[in-house]
Amino acid sequence: MDTTEGPLAHDVDELKSQGGPGRTFAFAEIKSGRLKAKKMGRRTIVLRSDLLSYLEALPAARGGEIS
Repeated sequence: MDTTEGPLAHDVDELKSQGGPGRTFAFAEIKSGRLKAKKMGRRTIVLRSDLLSYLEALPAARGGEIS
């Protein structure tokens, strides 16, 4: 198994450290359907492929925008 790409899934609490949204915003994005998530027992997880798809689908920043 190739582990150079990182884990296959992340807890919602781990998303921010992986370049994704923070916990509250992540749950809002999951509720809206923009970010796919799965349940594993009581844990809410996001597959690496779904996080990458979500990040790639974000709109491009306009020139000069910093925030």
